[in-house]
Amino acid sequence: MLEEFDLTGKVAIVTGAGRGIGKDIALTLAEAGADIVAVARSEDQIKETAKGVSALGHKCLPIPTDITQIDQIQSMVQSTLTEFGKIDILVNNAGVEIDKPIAPLPNLKLPAMNLEEWHKIMDTNVTAPFLLCQAIGPHMIERNQGKVINITSGVADRVGILYNTAYVASKGALSLFTRKLAWEWARYNINVNAIGPGGVETEMAAPLFAPESKAFLEKLLSQIPFHSFVKPRDISLLAVYLASDASKFVTGQNIYVDGGFTGSG
Repeated sequence: MLEEFDLTGKVAIVTGAGRGIGKDIALTLAEAGADIVAVARSEDQIKETAKGVSALGHKCLPIPTDITQIDQIQSMVQSTLTEFGKIDILVNNAGVEIDKPIAPLPNLKLPAMNLEEWHKIMDTNVTAPFLLCQAIGPHMIERNQGKVINITSGVADRVGILYNTAYVASKGALSLFTRKLAWEWARYNINVNAIGPGGVETEMAAPLFAPESKAFLEKLLSQIPFHSFVKPRDISLLAVYLASDASKFVTGQNIYVDGGFTGSG
């Protein structure tokens, strides 16, 4: 491994680490040498992630956490500091998507989004990263170092899909949050970047791959220059770069990993 990519001795908190992209990022950061704090609501899922990290020869502390609750975030951060003594990397990966129109539409059977659903999306995709950065930021600022990686969406904040206005708004907000926080924290040697995945075949994207979505799926594939979807590993390898010393002059960026989708016109 190139020295600049080595994460040996680093401690990374990864939210949504029980499955999909988050789990893969946690395992890949461990593969690069980091110890992991796996965060998600499901204790069973993050325990499985912990087993995978342990198999790679690194420590993993699985902490069931509802990241929309500030008291649970504070408890998780304190447990991390008690166990490891520091936090080097924060990956804000956890997110939710509810595809519904904002208002009732004629001849559409899909119900309109309600206020509870709107808040669920915003609380998880925007407010939770804010709360996590607010809780962990003072520690990184005191140490004059740190890496924050936010998972946005190439499909959402550059292109968008019909009936997911709320999700698009949340990911667009997270992209801007990334850019401006990078300015705030640059003087403290903290890098803040985002990764915008294209279509990734995970549990969250399962509706896209259902038989009834075949026509839409084919249309989407036709707009991707590489004509294929992104693998979680592609996202995770970029996360390693952004978490490492190799990216010390990269900050405030939203890097799209989408097979050229956002640049295809």
